Amino acid sequence: MSKTLLDIDASLLDRVRRLAKARTKREAVEIALREFVHRQHRSRLAQAAGTSSIRWTPSDVRAMRKGR
Repeated sequence: MSKTLLDIDASLLDRVRRLAKARTKREAVEIALREFVHRQHRSRLAQAAGTSSIRWTPSDVRAMRKGR
């Protein structure tokens, strides 16, 4: 963990604290950062959906699962 000094808009930080029900400013910032990362990850997964050259059918998936 590292210590970083940031100048953050106080009203924005208060809104995040209220919406996230965060007890501290630090907790609010961590929640906001995690949410940002989560949204970016979901967005990239959604963009990649259907771009694979592999086309699995439900029967293919069942056959693979039987081999476990």
